[in-house]
Amino acid sequence: MDNSCAACTGPQYGYRNGTMYSSYTAASFGHEFEFAEKHSVNFEGALTWAFEFEDQPYFAGFRALASNGLDLPVLNIFRMFAKMSGQRLAVRSSAGLTGAAIQATNVRTAPDVSAQASLDDHKLAVLIWHYHDDDVPGPAAAVDLNLTGLPAAVTRAKLTQYRIDAEHSNSYTAWLRLGSPAHPTPAQYAELEQSGQLALLGTPENIRMDHGSTLIQLHLPRQAVSLLVLEW
Repeated sequence: MDNSCAACTGPQYGYRNGTMYSSYTAASFGHEFEFAEKHSVNFEGALTWAFEFEDQPYFAGFRALASNGLDLPVLNIFRMFAKMSGQRLAVRSSAGLTGAAIQATNVRTAPDVSAQASLDDHKLAVLIWHYHDDDVPGPAAAVDLNLTGLPAAVTRAKLTQYRIDAEHSNSYTAWLRLGSPAHPTPAQYAELEQSGQLALLGTPENIRMDHGSTLIQLHLPRQAVSLLVLEW
């Protein structure tokens, strides 16, 4: 994963506070499965390499999952993973990069927009990421998510979407909006604590299924991650 200095701070490590690090982590785990299959590795699980630093400034850029008790966006990636269970499914993306292409040229031209999916009893989960190596503003990805092969008898399903972006599941951007307080008040801290939790995008909705298939369209900002959960 992130191989840079874990205990170093400074502007160059600020990416760990926000959505570049969370989208990078989602994409990296996705490509780990790809490499495991390529090299016939029995990939049963993975860990993240993170630390805890006490009595440090807020959002100092350490390699961590939280800052002064405030959950970072990257922690919500693992909360998304925890909602995926059952059998891993094949995913094809017209805008996804292969691991070999990323090794050769990084993600410096076109972004990597792809997904992982899992199927359990009466539940399908799809985690979609939009990652780019340059942490600068860029256009959102227009995603057409075509789901096929679900039970033909299912005519409706509940769709719940979770999102990590600048406005959701992000204590860091909430802290910036408050003026980057070095010592948040109790009310500010409570607001930041809530901002760091995994957030819904909108409210759950019922969608129609047609012989086990459906199309879901969404716009995914650069460096954002969405988890879509269908239940029936």
